[in-house]
Amino acid sequence: MPTTASFTSPTDGTAIATCGWGEEIASPRGVVQIAHGIAEHGRRYDRLARALVAAGYVVHAVDHRGHGDSVASPDELGHFDFTALVADVADYGAALRAEHPDLPLFLVAHSMGSFAAQTVILDHSAQYAGVVLSGSTALDVLAAELAQAEGPVGLEAFNAGFEHRTGYEWLSRDEAEVDAYVADPRSGFDLPDDAVPQLFAGAARLADPTALAGIRSDLPLLVVSGDGDPVSGAGQLVQLLGQRYRDAGLTDVTVTLYPEARHEIFNETNRDQITADLVAWLHARSA
Repeated sequence: MPTTASFTSPTDGTAIATCGWGEEIASPRGVVQIAHGIAEHGRRYDRLARALVAAGYVVHAVDHRGHGDSVASPDELGHFDFTALVADVADYGAALRAEHPDLPLFLVAHSMGSFAAQTVILDHSAQYAGVVLSGSTALDVLAAELAQAEGPVGLEAFNAGFEHRTGYEWLSRDEAEVDAYVADPRSGFDLPDDAVPQLFAGAARLADPTALAGIRSDLPLLVVSGDGDPVSGAGQLVQLLGQRYRDAGLTDVTVTLYPEARHEIFNETNRDQITADLVAWLHARSA
């Protein structure tokens, strides 16, 4: 089981639940910070974290504000301010960097977490030895597409192109993983109408060449997705995202698309290969 603790957000004093793996490693290769997606929580990454520990990395994750154990009651699930959440990601990364000053710090960020990470690296790229964006997208383009939908936009919009068994088939081809998500009371909860739209509020800045030019050019960046992930636009929006970083001058940008894989690539049927590829990428940048 991971160790649990709490991180006090410098933004407003909110208590952010944390979990950690691998603190017992005698000589770790590095530290990995995990930023999870919307309507889930940090401990859903236990399998990935254990694989990273086996590869020599200390791993830390939070339950973002409005998620998991970072709420006072179940009624608060899904209620959060995204600007404060983004600040939490940067501040927790800074805390991990201070705690492990001699180790490279990597950020592995999924979906909503990756949207936060896209903002974080505009202003704090110096604190990371590398960043992994999973289940990500060119937010401005996706926002324009979703704006054409009628009524409030929630996660159910992403399941439109899939068979409807649970309503979450877009997450993974592995039915057992989908069922585990549905059965988890801290995942898949109903979101207030403003939850998803606020993720796109800063989309224009994420596409602004001037803002992107502020990222240090030697920041290693891995953009990884399934081409069956509707958030990726069949992979096209992920390719666009990677090209934007290259155009901004980043010299180590890798875009990897896994055929037919859906949104949660670390819970996909080919997750062992995807995890091995991630470990190889980390090893190459933590030597």
